[in-house]
Amino acid sequence: MILFHMLPLSKCLPLPSKLALMYIFNITTNISEEIEKDWLLWMNDTFIPNMIATNKFHKAIMTQVEVDEEMGGITYSTQYFTHSKTLLDRFFEEDQPSILQKHTKFRGQYVDFSTTLKVISEQ
Repeated sequence: MILFHMLPLSKCLPLPSKLALMYIFNITTNISEEIEKDWLLWMNDTFIPNMIATNKFHKAIMTQVEVDEEMGGITYSTQYFTHSKTLLDRFFEEDQPSILQKHTKFRGQYVDFSTTLKVISEQ
């Protein structure tokens, strides 16, 4: 008995032309439990609004990563959505250096890494 049928990848491509491309700039951050409350307030009141104010992103979503970290702490992922690679590249060139310079409040109290994601499909 077949429960579902998967189409071969060749039948799925190309993507419909009406699909709007979107890119996500993701920052994953591990912070200590001692600063979590202050960091969350700062992220929501200062950092995220400043990212949106660059006019390169149209929305942001913050999530808590459900993982037990060996190094301890709490991990969050903040995703900034943009409609084009050009806007994302402009953010990296025009805005990211000054944002990093201005936002030093918790420097040295967290570990983070970033990834750039290209949305392939949305259901």
